[in-house]
Amino acid sequence: MNDDEIMVSIICITYNHEKFISEAIRSFLMQKTNFKFEIIIGDDCSTDKTQSIIKFYSETYPGRIKLIASPANLGTHKNLINCVTQCRGRYIALCEGDDYWINEYKLQKQVDFLENNADFVICCHYHKVINVNNKTLYVHPNPTPLIHTYADLLAGKQEETKTATVVYRNIPETLQLFTAPWFFECFAGDKMFKLWATQHTGGKIYVIPEVMSCYRNHEGGVWSMINAKARMEMVISDFNLIIKNFTYSAIAKKRLLLLYIKRYLLFELQNKRFRKAYDTVKYLL
Repeated sequence: MNDDEIMVSIICITYNHEKFISEAIRSFLMQKTNFKFEIIIGDDCSTDKTQSIIKFYSETYPGRIKLIASPANLGTHKNLINCVTQCRGRYIALCEGDDYWINEYKLQKQVDFLENNADFVICCHYHKVINVNNKTLYVHPNPTPLIHTYADLLAGKQEETKTATVVYRNIPETLQLFTAPWFFECFAGDKMFKLWATQHTGGKIYVIPEVMSCYRNHEGGVWSMINAKARMEMVISDFNLIIKNFTYSAIAKKRLLLLYIKRYLLFELQNKRFRKAYDTVKYLL
């Protein structure tokens, strides 16, 4: 790598995060690395002061922050893709505008791992969940190293891989997901990305056993405003996208059927979604 090469592109997508965006940006700027990184912030036409705050930091730290301002509200997926197309880094790190990092060596540790472990496509770490008053709602009491494979993700296992923990290889195999039409139908784009990246590269996900970011629960959050019934409907919708757009063995197919029966079937029946339940079960038989 030459001295001018960007090693990591930090992508931050944001919308109406004026209360939180400063903390996110400061957590990017505090990173101590032996490589160059860029900060790309996609503001999805915020109606509050988010964009003016980003511009302040951009002017205060010239050349460090690139603002991509959407002229209209595009939604999370398109906002993300607009940022991805601007990335020059060998790796891409993710953090949404209402979350932030708490370890100044986070990027260095994740890049060091990926540089030395070619069989891994994504590196994550542990996180803590906080509320608007910065009270800790969840943190794992005893972090240990974790490894997730494509098969694990397909079975619903993705512990400690929240968006703000992700660093992944910026290669064609990981980026092709964003050209799939069905991607725009999904709700949990982060989950689809982890599945896609591991399937199409054969690589694994490694979770560093350190708490290095905060995920914030608040009323303006993407999932926080959604009631439990609507959230479950979204999860089931994504499940159906997964079984129809990813490949898996006969054994994995049976596991997916059992997973559906265990987690979702009762909800479908209780809400008289008989046809949807029938179609899913039939597809997996």
